[in-house]
Amino acid sequence: MIQKTKRSIRWVIGKIKKDKLKYAGIHLIADFWNGKIIEDAKEIEKILIEAAKAGGNTPLKVVIHKFLPQGITGVVLLAESHIALHSWPEMNYLAIDIFTCGERASPDKTLNFLREKFQPKKTEVKKIRRGIL
Repeated sequence: MIQKTKRSIRWVIGKIKKDKLKYAGIHLIADFWNGKIIEDAKEIEKILIEAAKAGGNTPLKVVIHKFLPQGITGVVLLAESHIALHSWPEMNYLAIDIFTCGERASPDKTLNFLREKFQPKKTEVKKIRRGIL
């Protein structure tokens, strides 16, 4: 059964003076290297929900898949879009995808929360404005 939720998207207007663009949302793509690797599905679910709330988002549903012999994929569907993570413990690597829309959501706060939890030694982040008008 599909649950219906009121859409919370409002086009975001750039907050920096020179950034007068309107866009649907911000998409952060982050690579975490040599941090804490968590293989516990329940703990990943808890982290994803807390990360969503830290960024001012509304979590709707969480799906976690554990791979054998190792690795985990977790996605939290948000009223404002989604957060996903994919781990490769054998490479000490965690891929993170944060896409949020609306003026309340703060993907940077979500990312900072995840940095605190996973404590990577090296981080690479790409920031993309989605749906530029």
